[in-house]
Amino acid sequence: MSTRPATLVIERHGSASLRSRAVAAGVRTLLRPRLAKWAELPFDERALRRAAEFDRLARRMRPPRGTRTERVRFDGFRAEWVHGPRVGGARDKVILYLHGGGWVSCGLNTHRRMISWFTTAAGVPALSVDYRMIPAVPFEEEVEDCLTAYRWLLEDRGVAPENIVIMGDSAGGHLTFATALRARDEGLPPPAALVALSPALDLDLTDKLAHANIKLDPAAPGPLLERLADAICRDLDRSDPAVSPLRADLSGLPPTLLFAGSTEVLYCDSEAMAHRLAEAGVPTVLRVYDRQLHVFQLFGPLLPESRDAIVELGTFVRQALSGTAELAA
Repeated sequence: MSTRPATLVIERHGSASLRSRAVAAGVRTLLRPRLAKWAELPFDERALRRAAEFDRLARRMRPPRGTRTERVRFDGFRAEWVHGPRVGGARDKVILYLHGGGWVSCGLNTHRRMISWFTTAAGVPALSVDYRMIPAVPFEEEVEDCLTAYRWLLEDRGVAPENIVIMGDSAGGHLTFATALRARDEGLPPPAALVALSPALDLDLTDKLAHANIKLDPAAPGPLLERLADAICRDLDRSDPAVSPLRADLSGLPPTLLFAGSTEVLYCDSEAMAHRLAEAGVPTVLRVYDRQLHVFQLFGPLLPESRDAIVELGTFVRQALSGTAELAA
Protein backbone atom coordinates (compact mmCIF):
# COMPACT_ATOMS: atom_id res chain seq x y z
CA MET A 1 0.00 0.00 0.00
CA SER A 2 1.45 3.36 -1.01
CA THR A 3 2.18 6.04 1.55
CA ARG A 4 -0.32 8.86 1.64
CA PRO A 5 1.40 12.20 0.87
CA ALA A 6 1.62 14.57 3.82
CA THR A 7 1.33 18.32 4.20
CA LEU A 8 4.13 20.33 2.60
CA VAL A 9 4.37 24.02 3.42
CA ILE A 10 6.89 26.17 1.56
CA GLU A 11 7.19 29.68 2.98
CA ARG A 12 9.27 32.28 1.18
CA HIS A 13 10.59 35.20 3.21
CA GLY A 14 11.70 38.27 1.27
CA SER A 15 13.12 40.50 0.30
CA ALA A 16 16.66 40.53 1.66
CA SER A 17 17.35 43.35 4.11
CA LEU A 18 19.94 46.02 3.37
CA ARG A 19 22.07 44.71 6.21
CA SER A 20 22.07 41.13 4.88
CA ARG A 21 22.90 42.37 1.39
CA ALA A 22 25.86 44.25 2.82
CA VAL A 23 27.04 41.05 4.53
CA ALA A 24 26.68 39.15 1.24
CA ALA A 25 28.77 41.79 -0.50
CA GLY A 26 31.46 41.36 2.11
CA VAL A 27 31.43 37.60 1.55
CA ARG A 28 31.91 38.13 -2.20
CA THR A 29 34.86 40.42 -1.56
CA LEU A 30 36.60 38.68 1.32
CA LEU A 31 35.54 35.04 1.60
CA ARG A 32 34.96 34.11 -2.03
CA PRO A 33 38.62 34.48 -3.11
CA ARG A 34 39.76 32.48 -0.08
CA LEU A 35 37.36 29.62 -0.82
CA ALA A 36 38.56 29.59 -4.43
CA LYS A 37 42.16 29.33 -3.21
CA TRP A 38 41.32 26.50 -0.81
CA ALA A 39 39.62 24.62 -3.65
CA GLU A 40 42.95 24.53 -5.50
CA LEU A 41 44.90 23.05 -2.58
CA PRO A 42 45.40 19.30 -2.14
CA PHE A 43 43.06 17.58 0.30
CA ASP A 44 45.80 16.09 2.49
CA GLU A 45 46.80 15.89 6.15
CA ARG A 46 47.87 19.51 6.15
CA ALA A 47 44.46 20.59 4.85
CA LEU A 48 42.72 18.52 7.51
CA ARG A 49 44.87 20.03 10.28
CA ARG A 50 44.05 23.49 8.98
CA ALA A 51 40.34 22.66 8.98
CA ALA A 52 40.55 21.33 12.53
CA GLU A 53 42.07 24.62 13.69
CA PHE A 54 38.74 26.44 13.27
CA ASP A 55 37.29 24.95 16.41
CA ARG A 56 40.41 25.65 18.47
CA LEU A 57 40.49 29.28 17.33
CA ALA A 58 36.78 29.63 18.13
CA ARG A 59 37.45 29.10 21.84
CA ARG A 60 37.78 32.89 22.10
CA MET A 61 34.19 33.38 20.94
CA ARG A 62 32.02 34.03 23.96
CA PRO A 63 28.44 32.74 24.03
CA PRO A 64 25.64 35.09 25.11
CA ARG A 65 25.88 36.26 28.70
CA GLY A 66 24.06 33.81 30.95
CA THR A 67 24.86 30.72 28.86
CA ARG A 68 25.75 27.65 30.92
CA THR A 69 27.58 24.59 29.61
CA GLU A 70 28.53 21.19 31.01
CA ARG A 71 30.86 18.69 29.35
CA VAL A 72 29.79 15.10 28.72
CA ARG A 73 32.29 12.32 28.02
CA PHE A 74 31.52 9.43 25.72
CA ASP A 75 33.76 6.56 24.68
CA GLY A 76 35.98 8.16 22.04
CA PHE A 77 34.23 11.51 21.72
CA ARG A 78 32.68 14.27 23.78
CA ALA A 79 29.64 16.49 23.91
CA GLU A 80 28.33 19.34 26.03
CA TRP A 81 25.07 20.52 27.43
CA VAL A 82 24.22 24.08 26.42
CA HIS A 83 21.66 26.09 28.37
CA GLY A 84 21.12 29.50 26.84
CA PRO A 85 20.11 32.55 28.88
CA ARG A 86 16.86 31.98 30.77
CA VAL A 87 16.82 28.25 29.94
CA GLY A 88 16.19 26.26 33.12
CA GLY A 89 18.14 23.29 34.41
CA ALA A 90 15.62 20.59 33.44
CA ARG A 91 16.79 18.16 30.76
CA ASP A 92 13.63 16.14 30.22
CA LYS A 93 13.08 17.92 26.88
CA VAL A 94 16.14 18.50 24.72
CA ILE A 95 17.63 19.35 21.36
CA LEU A 96 20.27 16.93 20.08
CA TYR A 97 22.51 19.21 18.03
CA LEU A 98 24.90 18.04 15.29
CA HIS A 99 27.25 20.75 14.07
CA GLY A 100 28.19 21.50 10.48
CA GLY A 101 31.65 22.00 9.01
CA GLY A 102 31.90 19.87 5.90
CA TRP A 103 32.45 16.63 7.87
CA VAL A 104 36.03 17.77 8.57
CA SER A 105 35.80 20.94 10.66
CA CYS A 106 34.13 22.89 13.49
CA GLY A 107 32.84 21.56 16.79
CA LEU A 108 31.67 22.63 20.23
CA ASN A 109 33.41 26.01 20.16
CA THR A 110 32.34 27.19 16.71
CA HIS A 111 28.68 26.41 17.35
CA ARG A 112 28.20 27.16 21.05
CA ARG A 113 27.01 30.73 20.47
CA MET A 114 24.44 29.80 17.82
CA ILE A 115 23.19 26.80 19.80
CA SER A 116 22.72 29.04 22.84
CA TRP A 117 20.42 31.28 20.79
CA PHE A 118 18.49 28.22 19.64
CA THR A 119 18.00 26.89 23.16
CA THR A 120 16.73 30.25 24.39
CA ALA A 121 14.25 30.43 21.51
CA ALA A 122 13.06 26.88 22.16
CA GLY A 123 13.14 27.07 25.95
CA VAL A 124 15.03 23.77 26.30
CA PRO A 125 18.72 22.83 26.54
CA ALA A 126 20.76 21.20 23.80
CA LEU A 127 23.23 18.34 23.84
CA SER A 128 25.85 19.45 21.32
CA VAL A 129 27.81 16.48 19.95
CA ASP A 130 31.49 16.72 19.04
CA TYR A 131 31.35 13.61 16.87
CA ARG A 132 34.54 12.16 15.41
CA MET A 133 35.31 13.36 11.90
CA ILE A 134 37.67 12.62 9.05
CA PRO A 135 40.50 11.58 9.48
CA ALA A 136 39.71 10.04 12.90
CA VAL A 137 36.93 8.03 11.26
CA PRO A 138 35.88 7.67 7.62
CA PHE A 139 32.98 9.77 6.36
CA GLU A 140 30.49 6.90 6.47
CA GLU A 141 31.16 6.29 10.19
CA GLU A 142 30.62 9.84 11.46
CA VAL A 143 26.97 9.04 12.08
CA GLU A 144 27.92 6.40 14.69
CA ASP A 145 28.73 8.93 17.43
CA CYS A 146 25.54 10.86 16.66
CA LEU A 147 23.49 7.69 17.02
CA THR A 148 25.32 6.84 20.25
CA ALA A 149 24.37 10.25 21.68
CA TYR A 150 20.72 9.73 20.70
CA ARG A 151 20.69 6.26 22.27
CA TRP A 152 22.34 7.72 25.42
CA LEU A 153 19.56 10.27 25.79
CA LEU A 154 16.95 7.55 25.46
CA GLU A 155 18.51 4.79 27.53
CA ASP A 156 20.90 6.44 30.01
CA ARG A 157 19.17 9.76 30.58
CA GLY A 158 15.65 8.34 30.24
CA VAL A 159 14.46 11.11 27.92
CA ALA A 160 11.28 10.13 26.09
CA PRO A 161 11.72 10.12 22.29
CA GLU A 162 8.81 12.52 21.92
CA ASN A 163 10.84 14.98 24.01
CA ILE A 164 13.86 15.05 21.67
CA VAL A 165 14.37 17.14 18.54
CA ILE A 166 17.38 16.29 16.37
CA MET A 167 18.85 19.37 14.71
CA GLY A 168 21.88 20.26 12.62
CA ASP A 169 23.31 22.65 10.06
CA SER A 170 25.00 21.94 6.72
CA ALA A 171 26.95 18.67 7.18
CA GLY A 172 25.16 18.43 10.53
CA GLY A 173 21.88 18.58 8.60
CA HIS A 174 23.10 15.57 6.64
CA LEU A 175 23.85 13.82 9.93
CA THR A 176 20.45 14.81 11.32
CA PHE A 177 18.74 12.74 8.65
CA ALA A 178 21.39 10.01 8.73
CA THR A 179 20.92 9.63 12.50
CA ALA A 180 17.13 9.54 12.29
CA LEU A 181 17.25 6.96 9.49
CA ARG A 182 19.72 4.77 11.36
CA ALA A 183 17.62 5.02 14.52
CA ARG A 184 14.55 3.92 12.56
CA ASP A 185 16.38 1.03 10.89
CA GLU A 186 17.76 -0.17 14.24
CA GLY A 187 14.33 -0.15 15.85
CA LEU A 188 14.79 2.91 18.04
CA PRO A 189 11.77 5.16 18.52
CA PRO A 190 11.72 8.33 16.40
CA PRO A 191 12.35 11.76 17.89
CA ALA A 192 9.61 14.36 18.05
CA ALA A 193 10.93 16.26 15.04
CA LEU A 194 13.89 17.07 12.83
CA VAL A 195 15.28 20.52 12.02
CA ALA A 196 17.91 21.05 9.32
CA LEU A 197 19.57 24.37 8.45
CA SER A 198 20.99 24.55 4.91
CA PRO A 199 21.56 20.77 4.92
CA ALA A 200 23.87 18.96 2.49
CA LEU A 201 21.79 15.92 1.58
CA ASP A 202 23.05 14.63 -1.76
CA LEU A 203 26.74 13.94 -2.33
CA ASP A 204 26.05 13.47 -6.03
CA LEU A 205 26.60 17.10 -6.99
CA THR A 206 25.14 16.89 -10.50
CA ASP A 207 21.94 18.80 -9.75
CA LYS A 208 23.68 21.41 -7.59
CA LEU A 209 26.36 22.15 -10.16
CA ALA A 210 23.71 22.57 -12.86
CA HIS A 211 21.46 24.77 -10.71
CA ALA A 212 21.27 28.54 -11.27
CA ASN A 213 22.49 29.07 -7.71
CA ILE A 214 25.97 27.92 -8.65
CA LYS A 215 26.42 31.44 -10.05
CA LEU A 216 24.23 33.24 -7.51
CA ASP A 217 25.74 32.07 -4.22
CA PRO A 218 27.90 34.97 -2.95
CA ALA A 219 30.56 32.58 -1.66
CA ALA A 220 30.76 30.64 -4.96
CA PRO A 221 31.59 27.42 -3.07
CA GLY A 222 31.05 25.08 -6.04
CA PRO A 223 34.72 24.19 -6.70
CA LEU A 224 35.45 23.68 -3.00
CA LEU A 225 32.33 21.53 -2.62
CA GLU A 226 33.46 19.39 -5.56
CA ARG A 227 36.92 18.94 -4.05
CA LEU A 228 35.44 18.08 -0.65
CA ALA A 229 32.90 15.58 -2.02
CA ASP A 230 35.55 13.83 -4.11
CA ALA A 231 37.85 13.54 -1.11
CA ILE A 232 35.38 12.30 1.47
CA CYS A 233 33.40 9.95 -0.75
CA ARG A 234 36.44 8.23 -2.31
CA ASP A 235 35.05 5.01 -3.83
CA LEU A 236 31.66 5.24 -2.14
CA ASP A 237 28.50 5.01 -4.23
CA ARG A 238 27.04 8.51 -3.96
CA SER A 239 23.58 7.18 -4.80
CA ASP A 240 23.72 4.99 -1.67
CA PRO A 241 21.15 6.34 0.84
CA ALA A 242 23.78 5.97 3.58
CA VAL A 243 25.88 8.51 1.67
CA SER A 244 23.08 10.72 0.36
CA PRO A 245 20.03 10.78 2.69
CA LEU A 246 18.00 12.51 -0.03
CA ARG A 247 17.89 9.13 -1.80
CA ALA A 248 16.74 7.13 1.23
CA ASP A 249 13.36 5.65 2.06
CA LEU A 250 12.08 8.48 4.24
CA SER A 251 8.94 6.83 5.56
CA GLY A 252 8.50 6.89 9.30
CA LEU A 253 10.50 10.05 9.89
CA PRO A 254 8.97 12.67 12.21
CA PRO A 255 7.74 16.15 11.24
CA THR A 256 10.55 18.16 9.71
CA LEU A 257 11.50 21.83 9.41
CA LEU A 258 14.03 22.88 6.75
CA PHE A 259 15.72 26.27 6.30
CA ALA A 260 17.58 27.50 3.22
CA GLY A 261 18.71 30.71 1.56
CA SER A 262 17.16 31.20 -1.88
CA THR A 263 20.50 31.67 -3.65
CA GLU A 264 22.80 29.29 -1.75
CA VAL A 265 24.23 26.31 -3.60
CA LEU A 266 22.64 23.82 -1.22
CA TYR A 267 19.14 25.26 -1.65
CA CYS A 268 18.18 22.56 -4.14
CA ASP A 269 18.92 19.84 -1.54
CA SER A 270 16.37 21.34 0.86
CA GLU A 271 13.81 21.82 -1.90
CA ALA A 272 14.16 18.25 -3.17
CA MET A 273 14.12 16.81 0.36
CA ALA A 274 10.97 18.75 1.27
CA HIS A 275 9.09 17.20 -1.65
CA ARG A 276 10.48 13.71 -1.00
CA LEU A 277 9.54 13.90 2.67
CA ALA A 278 5.98 14.95 1.88
CA GLU A 279 5.68 12.15 -0.68
CA ALA A 280 6.83 9.72 2.02
CA GLY A 281 4.09 10.89 4.37
CA VAL A 282 6.25 13.17 6.53
CA PRO A 283 4.69 16.58 7.40
CA THR A 284 7.25 19.14 6.27
CA VAL A 285 7.87 22.88 6.29
CA LEU A 286 10.54 24.52 4.13
CA ARG A 287 11.37 28.13 4.98
CA VAL A 288 13.24 29.91 2.19
CA TYR A 289 14.84 33.26 2.98
CA ASP A 290 15.56 35.64 0.12
CA ARG A 291 19.27 35.81 -0.83
CA GLN A 292 20.51 34.63 2.55
CA LEU A 293 23.90 33.02 3.05
CA HIS A 294 24.54 29.41 3.92
CA VAL A 295 23.47 28.86 7.57
CA PHE A 296 22.63 32.55 7.94
CA GLN A 297 21.34 31.84 11.46
CA LEU A 298 24.98 32.15 12.55
CA PHE A 299 24.49 35.93 12.48
CA GLY A 300 21.97 35.74 15.32
CA PRO A 301 20.69 39.17 16.40
CA LEU A 302 22.78 41.01 13.80
CA LEU A 303 20.40 40.37 10.88
CA PRO A 304 16.61 40.62 10.81
CA GLU A 305 16.45 37.39 8.79
CA SER A 306 18.52 35.40 11.28
CA ARG A 307 16.50 36.80 14.19
CA ASP A 308 13.27 35.81 12.48
CA ALA A 309 14.53 32.32 11.59
CA ILE A 310 15.64 31.67 15.18
CA VAL A 311 12.20 32.66 16.46
CA GLU A 312 10.56 30.36 13.89
CA LEU A 313 12.90 27.54 14.86
CA GLY A 314 12.14 28.01 18.54
CA THR A 315 8.40 28.03 17.94
CA PHE A 316 8.58 24.83 15.91
CA VAL A 317 10.62 23.05 18.60
CA ARG A 318 8.30 24.21 21.39
CA GLN A 319 5.26 22.97 19.49
CA ALA A 320 6.89 19.68 18.53
CA LEU A 321 7.89 18.95 22.12
CA SER A 322 4.45 19.87 23.44
CA GLY A 323 2.65 17.82 20.82
CA THR A 324 0.63 20.84 19.72
CA ALA A 325 2.35 21.57 16.41
CA GLU A 326 0.06 21.42 13.41
CA LEU A 327 2.69 19.29 11.71
CA ALA A 328 2.34 16.66 14.40
CA ALA A 329 -1.41 16.34 13.85
